[in-house]
Amino acid sequence: MQAASSQHLNAPPPADEMPACDTTRRYVRVTEERADGLVAFEFAIGWPELSVELLLPAPAFAEFCAANQVQRLPS
Repeated sequence: MQAASSQHLNAPPPADEMPACDTTRRYVRVTEERADGLVAFEFAIGWPELSVELLLPAPAFAEFCAANQVQRLPS
């Protein structure tokens, strides 16, 4: 019985309750521009609320943004 209730807690919400996800939309939020030339930022695909933290040198960050055609979010 406990296994069933555990599975219920981890079940995703019904599809009609989940917001639409457009995987063609890419988002970047810069969190820090460091003195050593590295840019710390959050990158998201589809949902800006779900992101990963990344760190790139400034020139590579500019290339990354261009290649992914990102939408910059306010810091």
